[in-house]
Amino acid sequence: MFGGQFVSLLGSNLTLVAVPYQVYLATHSSLWVGLASLLQLPFLITGSLWGGAFGDRFDRRALLILSALILAFVSAGLGINARAAHPSLEGLLALAALAAGVGGFAGPLRSSAVPSLVPATELVAAYSLFQVIVNMAAVVGPSVAGVLLAGLGLASCYFIDAATFLALMIATFFMAPIPPAEQATGTRLLAAIANGFRYVRQHATAKAVYLVDLNANVFGLPRALYPAVALSVYHGGPRVLGLLYAAPGVGALVMAIFTGWIARVQRRGRLVLLVVIGWGLAITLFGAVTIIWVGLVCLALAGAADVISTVLRNTMLQNAITDEFRSRVSSIQLAVVTGGPRLGDLESGAVANFTSTSFSIISGGVACVAGVLILIQRYPHFWRSAEL
Repeated sequence: MFGGQFVSLLGSNLTLVAVPYQVYLATHSSLWVGLASLLQLPFLITGSLWGGAFGDRFDRRALLILSALILAFVSAGLGINARAAHPSLEGLLALAALAAGVGGFAGPLRSSAVPSLVPATELVAAYSLFQVIVNMAAVVGPSVAGVLLAGLGLASCYFIDAATFLALMIATFFMAPIPPAEQATGTRLLAAIANGFRYVRQHATAKAVYLVDLNANVFGLPRALYPAVALSVYHGGPRVLGLLYAAPGVGALVMAIFTGWIARVQRRGRLVLLVVIGWGLAITLFGAVTIIWVGLVCLALAGAADVISTVLRNTMLQNAITDEFRSRVSSIQLAVVTGGPRLGDLESGAVANFTSTSFSIISGGVACVAGVLILIQRYPHFWRSAEL
């Protein structure tokens, strides 16, 4: 699971850069980049909810193999479209939305499988290791994408991504089966999804974790503006764009390697809120500067803060929920974690469209900090309690 996911993430990060870049080249609009990302949101949420429900009643390994195969075909379709004489923007958006849906389906299956593979005392270490490969891929993938876009073109990114999904499928095939919890097999799928939402609605820790993450990703993640920043603010090209996408991963990777101390933190909720404030301040500074190396350092600091928040939130959530609801809660978490950035793409793209790129980034960072202060007032237990 670990090895296959790393290879697949390398390819996925190529597509993560290629899709918004292709949309921006076709439309010359950050708003369109945000809308293209938002279009994926309902597919992602629907896929993740069904993935959570299926994961609580079927073998997760078999479902992961099937989803990897479908994603390989979708990425190949993106490559074929990119190589056409007149690439279809509609086809690009449709295939990207389909990829988001299938990726959403697979996400909670992977996340919920981790507690069944390691003891509870090793969850911080396990999620930290996954953060290492996630952010290593986030560094290498976009950097390679910038080189490929400048040299071989868009299609190369998509075809390589398709090959990595096949590698993921093969790696998953050699895993042992991951059967569902017996308690979850007797409920109808739609009722199971509804029960998952009911469980989360009554779970104070889960609600606080989700709201903190939404606040950070909606206001403090201006990735829809990276093409505009690379081409208009820094006056660069695809290689600069690749650096912008890679910079948060550099900071996150360095921090992920040294996350052993997180297991000793007592007031985990408090640390989550503090590092999100740091994230917002780093993004605010990123929007205010026009020197590329300073901007990259700001994004790296934001990435370092994000990995601390991610490890703590995953550990807190998985320790607090019961195994019967694990896949369904993971599906809701995935919808929040991956849906929030898409809402953020729309927010930052829309604000930039009516004001400026820099104002959109700065205002988003300030809003991120303000949102944390509001959450401290609304959920004081998250700030005060130890070992949530």
